Amino acid sequence: MVGAAAIVPPLRQDVGLFPAPPQRDGSPVWSLHDPAANRFYLITWPAFEMLSRWHLGSPQAIAESVCRETTLELGAEDVASLAPFLESNFLTEPQGAGGTARLLAARERMRSHWWQRLFKNYLFFRIPLVRPQRFLEAIAPLTAPLFSPAFLSLVLVVALCGLLLLTRHWDQFLHSFTAYRSVEGMLALALALGAAKVIHELGHACASLRYGCRVPAMGVAFMVLAPMLYTDTNEAWKLSSRRQRLIIGSSGVLAELTLAVAATWGWLLLPDGPLRGAAFFLASTAWIMTLAVNCSPFMRFDGYFILSDLLSIPNLHARSFAFGRWRLRELLFGYGDPPPEAAGSGLRRFLTVFAWGVWLYRLVLFLGIALLVYHFFFKALGMLLFAVEVGWFIALPVASELKVWWQRRGSLRPNRALARTVLLLLAGAGLLLLPWQATVRAPAVLGAIVEQRLSAPAPGIMVYGPAPLRTEVREGELLARLQSPDLEARMAQVLPGASVASWQVRQQAFSEELTAQGNVLRKRAEGSSGQIGGLRAEMDQLRLMAPFDGVVVYRNDDIMAGGWVAAREWVLSVADLRANRVDVYLEEQDLRRIRVGGRGRFIPDALEYGAFSCRIAAIDRVAVATLDDPSLASTYGGPIPTDAARQHELTPLVPRFRVRLDQCDPGGVPPLRLRGVAHLDADRQSPALELLRHAWVTLIRESGL
Repeated sequence: MVGAAAIVPPLRQDVGLFPAPPQRDGSPVWSLHDPAANRFYLITWPAFEMLSRWHLGSPQAIAESVCRETTLELGAEDVASLAPFLESNFLTEPQGAGGTARLLAARERMRSHWWQRLFKNYLFFRIPLVRPQRFLEAIAPLTAPLFSPAFLSLVLVVALCGLLLLTRHWDQFLHSFTAYRSVEGMLALALALGAAKVIHELGHACASLRYGCRVPAMGVAFMVLAPMLYTDTNEAWKLSSRRQRLIIGSSGVLAELTLAVAATWGWLLLPDGPLRGAAFFLASTAWIMTLAVNCSPFMRFDGYFILSDLLSIPNLHARSFAFGRWRLRELLFGYGDPPPEAAGSGLRRFLTVFAWGVWLYRLVLFLGIALLVYHFFFKALGMLLFAVEVGWFIALPVASELKVWWQRRGSLRPNRALARTVLLLLAGAGLLLLPWQATVRAPAVLGAIVEQRLSAPAPGIMVYGPAPLRTEVREGELLARLQSPDLEARMAQVLPGASVASWQVRQQAFSEELTAQGNVLRKRAEGSSGQIGGLRAEMDQLRLMAPFDGVVVYRNDDIMAGGWVAAREWVLSVADLRANRVDVYLEEQDLRRIRVGGRGRFIPDALEYGAFSCRIAAIDRVAVATLDDPSLASTYGGPIPTDAARQHELTPLVPRFRVRLDQCDPGGVPPLRLRGVAHLDADRQSPALELLRHAWVTLIRESGL
């Protein structure tokens, strides 16, 4: 009970009350404005009626006045319950020493450790740069026509025409992205992005001024050290028209899209040059950033506030998160709690799904930012900032929710939801902890048991061959022959001298002059003969012969008679198709789990060939330097990440070890090498152990220990 002599704390003189758009159910609400903190609080009709009579002083007098002058039925207890809200948000005047002590205590509570301030400021902080009120008032007559329906219709028509024309030059427009990958291009892109964001924020500011709202500051905010402009439009909460608030919230997007339309037409009409390049940067940044970032309702950007006003749900994120947590707890534990607030079933479902979507979006976004920060800074600082990102934005919210679950453990009662959760936990624990993984999967290729690549030993001209596909060949049969102009020119230079040296050796016994030179002539003739032998050996290597009896299974169709062939370029392959083999490329951590003599199954990508059952014949203990089969390389769409920096060589980015399978059943060899996946029998292992080992290896590798 509240005594009749009780006195409510007086409101601050600068606190204001403004009508606000009605709630979804039509009930009236008002905005309570704290100008010192520039904050707005949405209050209901009973709270408004009580605050309107707050000057009466006592809860009893306020309640009696409300009951007498309105249809509401309130008691002194209702009035007294409003006072703590006002005091906790410092909306009342401090009274005496007790009020001063309360303010000092609140100040102490707001103080934090230096490391907390550092982390908070690192994650997000603002720097006001300008007070634009006078500037906005000066340009208001110029910007007024931009808010007319006629201008909006004109922009829409021009945008549709521009996009229609852009589709006819789409390939050229996309190619422009690759044409500006230099440092100068990146700098121009940053400048264009900055210009687009300035126009965006001016759109918000001009719209706020148009509807009588003050714009106290514009500046730059840093989110994880990433700069972004901002405009303080909090006074839009004073407006009672939902339409005006929607215009203020969407004016930035509309201003940026208008810039994008103008820049798109500039790119379409201007000749090639700096101006067209600037128009391309403005068009691309404005379109992409507006549609991908500003229109997203998952972060507190323009899309969020627009959606909040459209649905007439203030604090959309906080209220949807409450529904998301409530539904999650009910699904897991079946507490039987009432919803966080009164809402229809459709609205409850929307808010729940929306909250879960925001959580998933932020999980992906914050993980991406954490990885970006990790790779941007040097190793030690990168790891620290990565831990801060993951800990603050991901681990801390999860830990807070887990803490609530633990605190409410005493209210758990047997029910269907709890039984389902327990079964799912047991099943998940079993899948993670039990050693049920008895196979290892890895990319593989099936081919002939004996296969040899024939490549050009030196650059030359193809004068014969290469032999056609499916040609049956015998050992030593000529398959292709190259001609090297360089070798022939060197041979032409050596032959005359060798012929003269040989004649001089034969005539040495009949000439005193030649006899006087002694063994010099013989050494010179032997050197020339050696040179000729070496050149002839190199020329013989240009004759590609069949190394064994087999079939031509690969032929480079880019090579034709009379065409130039580069050194080490793959010309053709010969294989013995009487038996097959499988080459599996395993990662290092899987080697310890397989044994020679074990079994494996090869499943080709071309399923019409069926599965092959094979035996593990050999395990390489040295990682392959290059991949012999291009079909496995990511450079050509394969599953193994490779670096193709060196010509004609595909180097795996992660060490891979070759495992050879033989005695495959069926034993036939398809006409082409088959790419697929090998499933090898391995020692049993639990997924949890593998995850821990992988995490440990990653930590050791990235820390440089």
